[in-house]
Amino acid sequence: MFSEKIRILRQERGMTQSEVAKAIKMSMRGYQDLELGVMPRSDKLLTIADYYNVSIDWLMGRTDKREINR
Repeated sequence: MFSEKIRILRQERGMTQSEVAKAIKMSMRGYQDLELGVMPRSDKLLTIADYYNVSIDWLMGRTDKREINR
């Protein structure tokens, strides 16, 4: 689920895996692994959620709401 969601988010922005990896300060291979199903560490999960402006709960499939509760 997580991997599908970050792939969708990346495609919605019209970005390559390399562009996103660079933007979130991650190796290209590391980002590819995320889209292939490897789960990120908690700090990287927060970085990804902030970058895409979505909630961690949505990324992890705990809610259907993308919005962040602030």
